[in-house]
Amino acid sequence: MAVNREELIECLNGLIEICRDSEKGFQTAADHVKEPELKKFFNQHSQQRAQFASELQAEVRQMGGTAEGGSVSAALHRGWLNIKAVVAGGSPYAIVAECEQGEDAALVNYERVLKQNLPPNVLPVVKHQYTEIKRTHERLREWEQAA
Repeated sequence: MAVNREELIECLNGLIEICRDSEKGFQTAADHVKEPELKKFFNQHSQQRAQFASELQAEVRQMGGTAEGGSVSAALHRGWLNIKAVVAGGSPYAIVAECEQGEDAALVNYERVLKQNLPPNVLPVVKHQYTEIKRTHERLREWEQAA
């Protein structure tokens, strides 16, 4: 059974909120690390998440909805909320670990949306973004384990 238009718009708005949080979180991380490789990685992923949010906003508008932040539950949303506290006195690897936590929250939200019967125009967008977030998460985990 297909998800109705209002539910789909709400799901996509939730993903937009997650992408915006990720964008800000990665930018905060980039602003507070000195290692060039990490700084570049965080900046690239901040820009990527801004692009993801734009793609999702376009899908919402195409359905006649208003693209805005959705209502993501506090437990799932919490992933990126601690980044500011960590960057203040954290090591680069503490920042990496916090970014990984943010990506955990993003993955949970994307998985929840992917369980819906998404329309054929929306499914590839959400699947692609999920795959990219999963790659980012794996790279962060590699850095964290290397520390």
